[in-house]
Amino acid sequence: MTDYSMNEKMVIVQYGIKKYEKEEELIEKLQSILSEKDIHQSIDTLIGTQKVRRIGPEILQNNESHTELPELPENLKPVIDNL
Repeated sequence: MTDYSMNEKMVIVQYGIKKYEKEEELIEKLQSILSEKDIHQSIDTLIGTQKVRRIGPEILQNNESHTELPELPENLKPVIDNL
C-alpha cells in the first residue's frame, strides 16, 4: 500500500464516494488502496467537516451543495481511475 497524506486519503475517499455511494461497497473497493482504519477515519472527518453526508444507514454522499469536490492531484488520477 502506498503511503498517502491525510489530505490525499480524504480526496481518494471523496472521489470513491462519487463512484460508490453504498458505504459497504466503497469500503470494499478502497481496501486495496487504504487500510480500513484510514477509510473510516477519512469518512468520519469528511462527515464532521460537512464535506460528506450520510443518507440513511448505508448511503454516503458528497455534500456538493455545501462544498465542491477538491481538485484531483495528478498523482491520484490513476488511483481514482482504477477504483
